[in-house]
Amino acid sequence: MSSLVKTNRIDVINVGLLLFSLALAFVIPFELFLFVYAVLGPLHYLTEISWLHDKNYYTKSRKDVILLVIISLFLTFLFVAGQHYGPWLNEIIPSETHGILNSSLTFIAFGSAMFMAFIRKPMVRAVGIILTILMVLLVNKSIPFFTVFLPTLVHVFLFTSLFMLYGALRSKSKVGLFTVFLHILCPILLFYMFPGDSNMFLSDGGKAMYENSMFAGLNSYILQNNFGVEIRSMQELTNTIFHTDLGVSIMRFIAFAYTYHYLNWFSKTEIIRWHKVPKSRFIGVLIAWVVSVVLYAWDYTLGFQWLFLLSFMHVLLEFPLNYVSVAGIFQEIKTRSVKTA
Repeated sequence: MSSLVKTNRIDVINVGLLLFSLALAFVIPFELFLFVYAVLGPLHYLTEISWLHDKNYYTKSRKDVILLVIISLFLTFLFVAGQHYGPWLNEIIPSETHGILNSSLTFIAFGSAMFMAFIRKPMVRAVGIILTILMVLLVNKSIPFFTVFLPTLVHVFLFTSLFMLYGALRSKSKVGLFTVFLHILCPILLFYMFPGDSNMFLSDGGKAMYENSMFAGLNSYILQNNFGVEIRSMQELTNTIFHTDLGVSIMRFIAFAYTYHYLNWFSKTEIIRWHKVPKSRFIGVLIAWVVSVVLYAWDYTLGFQWLFLLSFMHVLLEFPLNYVSVAGIFQEIKTRSVKTA
């Protein structure tokens, strides 16, 4: 099968996966998100990190990603210590600076990745990374975008759209371009197509699990800071998330974005070829995935804490690829413009 035929076939499959994700997110948003995050998420993290490793993480030097790994480890330490040893952590790092520290470290990773992706000379790369760190130290302010949206919805929705667009432009696939359009259209449909919770299934177990999880913080932030919803108590927050048109629409978007993000990755196995790795590594990935799913099944919160490192690390390690993809989109558009001029 030629690469063009294979690409077109996968693009058609992705149209189906988009509609499938849309339908499930509309009917069972909370249960869908909890399921895909626990089952598909770990396999995605493990296989993508393995694939990025073989691609040198899309950096000019593989050693550069040591900084991204260190940041991932430190962010994981802050998260786990905050969950289990809060008072002790607050003695070392004042609680009021936790947000600033998380935001600053994520920004350093994001900013440094640009130099890692494009600058060949080691000294110039080092200067760029140092300047990024100095800029963060001078600003010394928490920017919620880098802690709330960049590792979550920007990663699973915006960057997915950009990867899809880059691939469609490179392959000159009209179906691929339509898939990108449909991907962007789906959230609009989820917000305005039959809004409300009357069309949604929500089990008591799913509600309890999501309510007790750490994911509800994302819903709360979006409701209060992006839609201006005033929430004065936990009961009011619960009611808003689960039983209002806006709360359910936001959850549908989150569930759709994560579900399709994972399915899109696995649908392109034959193109990306993330499975073409040494057998020992592949077996290790499968074992780690099974252990992760078992932990999630036993205790969802424990599973989330177990995989926080992999989850955050795969986001940070993907930053250089994000820059390369954006640059590739502009290059493809420029090339087409020159040909049609």
